[in-house]
Amino acid sequence: MWYVVQVIKGREDAMARLISRVVGSDVLQECFCPRYATEMKVRGSWVPCERMLFPGYLIAVTDKPEELERHLVALPEFARVLSMGEKFVPLAAEEVDLIGGFTKPGQRCVPMSKGHIEEFEDGDRIVVTRGPLKSHEAMITRVNRRKSVAYLCINFCGRPVETRVGLGLLQRVPREGKRPAYSDLARPVAATA
Repeated sequence: MWYVVQVIKGREDAMARLISRVVGSDVLQECFCPRYATEMKVRGSWVPCERMLFPGYLIAVTDKPEELERHLVALPEFARVLSMGEKFVPLAAEEVDLIGGFTKPGQRCVPMSKGHIEEFEDGDRIVVTRGPLKSHEAMITRVNRRKSVAYLCINFCGRPVETRVGLGLLQRVPREGKRPAYSDLARPVAATA
């Protein structure tokens, strides 16, 4: 099962390495800091980079959260498994499917998606042509084209959380007519005369 470990912001990578080294493989299968790939402009050219998906949190894959917590208490830095009262609560199946579907073991970085903006009379629509956000456009709440990120509202630990993933929007495509709903994305959009 996947559990969330809270750590100090900015220390995620160091703590993931420390926890993986200190806690045995009989207790912990994987400890990682989920990341997303994006691009940033440096001296006029786009450079690939990675950012934290959930700053201040790690994911620990274990079937023994009580034993994991015992190891975390002994660490010299702050780290704790999130719980409700006395019970450690794992991530819900849909949350695991979402993070696990965008990443893979050993490579827990959400790849950058690419797409374009279609301009309609009643507003714009984002169309993702490749990457993990393809066919998940409805999850996007807003976009920052200059930073090449899309903001998503997802459930994390049972509550809605806004997070970012990489999204490069290549161009604006003018279209005629009204904007189709995101539920109609599977259908081809017919231009009206």
